[in-house]
Amino acid sequence: MRSIDLNADLGEGFGRWTLGDDEALLDIVTSANVACGFHAGDPATMHRICRAAVERGVAVGAQVGYRDLAGFGRRRIDYDLGELRDDVLYQIGALEAFCRIAGGRVRYVKPHGALYNTAAVDEGQASAVVAAVRSYDAGLPVLCQPGSVLARLAVGAGLTAVAEGFADRGYRADGTLVPRSAEGALIHDPDAVVARVVRMAVEGVVETAAGEIVPCPVASICLHGDTPGSVELAGRVRAGLLAAGVELRPRPSRGGSAEGEPARPA
Repeated sequence: MRSIDLNADLGEGFGRWTLGDDEALLDIVTSANVACGFHAGDPATMHRICRAAVERGVAVGAQVGYRDLAGFGRRRIDYDLGELRDDVLYQIGALEAFCRIAGGRVRYVKPHGALYNTAAVDEGQASAVVAAVRSYDAGLPVLCQPGSVLARLAVGAGLTAVAEGFADRGYRADGTLVPRSAEGALIHDPDAVVARVVRMAVEGVVETAAGEIVPCPVASICLHGDTPGSVELAGRVRAGLLAAGVELRPRPSRGGSAEGEPARPA
């Protein structure tokens, strides 16, 4: 039976500001990418989400980002690479503390926003992320786009790269995402979102914004928790996958390979 992981970015509020319905999404997804306080999130929120995820058997991943609360981590920063490595390491360790007292552990790492997009194409920032993960725990998988620079460097360093697709984001012909500032960046039709997710999970392909069918071999699919109507949409995606005979389970595992695509040498 084909299986897929459903992940969502959670814990993205800060102080009195909340974003999305974390608890409702935790009843739907199989993995939770928890913001670690740099681009979003705070200690109390991290504590709450880790406890709720562990109670539900949902895998917890460190959603690491730039030190950019004001920009929600969606503005590229040209970091000193050693500083970026240490910032990522700091975030993983902070989330691990809350996981441990909840009876769990950090199961994987996923860059957020501009760091995700930059590490997909930039060897310097990708190498900083890989160095942080490898120094903390070489068994931690990294969620990233298939075929990205981050995926290649992670596998080359002996980490597991888990190929990730996006339920409601537009794709270009080269398999990268349509920038959020461009037309076609977001898919708003719930029926279209469900259909494309099922196709990604079953056939390993996706339809681009231009209508082309391109390979998209993924092991995990991201549902955005800050999208209007995200809980209802996530429920429909889950139901659609189950109806198509797809098993839902946390995907990240320990090793040194690429899940969802052939492993590539460094």
